Amino acid sequence: MRLGVDIGGTKIAVGLVTRDGTVHRRACAPTPAARGPRAVVRTVAELARGLGLDGVASAGVGTAGVVDPGGREIVGATDAIRDWAGTPLARLLEDELRLPVLVRNDVQAFLAGELAGTVWRSALGVTVGTGVGGALALDGRVVPGSRGAAGHLGHVPVPEAEGLACSCGAEGHVEAVAAGPAMAAASGERDLRQVVERAEAGDVAAAGVLARGGRALGRALAGVVNVWDPQVVIIGGGVLAAGDLYLAPLREALAAGILPVLTGVPIASARLGDDAVLIGAALAAGGQRGRG
Repeated sequence: MRLGVDIGGTKIAVGLVTRDGTVHRRACAPTPAARGPRAVVRTVAELARGLGLDGVASAGVGTAGVVDPGGREIVGATDAIRDWAGTPLARLLEDELRLPVLVRNDVQAFLAGELAGTVWRSALGVTVGTGVGGALALDGRVVPGSRGAAGHLGHVPVPEAEGLACSCGAEGHVEAVAAGPAMAAASGERDLRQVVERAEAGDVAAAGVLARGGRALGRALAGVVNVWDPQVVIIGGGVLAAGDLYLAPLREALAAGILPVLTGVPIASARLGDDAVLIGAALAAGGQRGRG
């Protein structure tokens, strides 16, 4: 048995995951983001102990931010969690849980979970919610990159985002036009659900905002697909609630931008929902050796 942990900006989830990727027990709590890393670690430890750690061999963590390739430290992050960048997360959790811990970026963990038990060996994973995240897999394994930042799809420049500020501090990145908050702001709404409801009710302006976001992401995906040649593109996150209002323009832009030999690359919706990060993180940690 392994412990899977998903640390988000608003919620922390933990679960006990079997070797075949089944989540047996779960628990969650709000993320104490404003109180910083120590409070986050304490919350994870409390939730984990509540599930019971007898028979748990290791723990895997998926979290927003850039994680060093060794899976030990947060080397880059936004301010969603105060002072998150620079946190030696694996060490802090090992001290609390007395288990070996491996940390991965949450989208990298998402893709690892989605690939488990499938025939796909190479893939591009994308999540669209409060941001746009990406991950790459080759030979059945997620590739972290030399600095842990492989797959940061949300920071690909696209013309639709020209002049728009991105969360990273730059301008013109696809996240600034294709993520949930960006589309909500463009529609004068508080969140993406309201934009989707308006579009489904026939609001042309709201539908246009969703279509523009989908087209922009499809354009960004086309460039990555041309470079990576994946067997499949897997999309997850809250944007799936928009359905074809977002995904149809995305598919059209992707098809228009890829090489002819790549025509027909499948676009699959994520199948595991909120469990993907828990499962992927736990399975990634399965190869960890015990603490000395």
